[in-house]
Amino acid sequence: MTALTQDYSHYFWQGASTRLRPWRLEDAELRFMASLDSPTLALHQDGIVLPTSVDIQRAWLEKAAGLQDDGMLRFAMDNLDGATVGWVTLHSRDQKNGTFGFGVAVYRAYRGHGYAVDAVRILLKYGFWEQRYQKCNSMCVHTNAASIRLHQKLGFLEEGRIRRNSFSNGEYQDEVLFGMTREEFDERMQP
Repeated sequence: MTALTQDYSHYFWQGASTRLRPWRLEDAELRFMASLDSPTLALHQDGIVLPTSVDIQRAWLEKAAGLQDDGMLRFAMDNLDGATVGWVTLHSRDQKNGTFGFGVAVYRAYRGHGYAVDAVRILLKYGFWEQRYQKCNSMCVHTNAASIRLHQKLGFLEEGRIRRNSFSNGEYQDEVLFGMTREEFDERMQP
């Protein structure tokens, strides 16, 4: 066993089924392949994205990966076998009001294994227990059933709906608003 493959069981950025890590230049091809999944991008409210390439993805990784100057923390999500299964972000960080948000995507071939729930829990622990935020706000379009289930599994409460606020594939969609307080998170994390 080398130093790089030793015990991660006490590593903060690892959960029960995922490990978060910085993006690497080698991830450019995977990011390009993910850009070809138009239905998933539409559910993430990206709409129809312009064509990209491995080189464009590599340039983005060189510039943006790991940087925090735009207020967003970006992570690649690996399963415990080392396969990159998706990504997560921590964003909308508001120190004054103590709030933050997150984004998550699991690549199509890896869905249904609980990776998103596990990875978002890691981000919630970081936001609440390390950064002292008091509330996490999140939202998804009303047609994103997987995201709605994710929020429910994590213990988020539905706080409202903004009607016809998102447009994709020729249709307007409602945005469903979710929230979780630090106290609600703490209660769910009790043994």
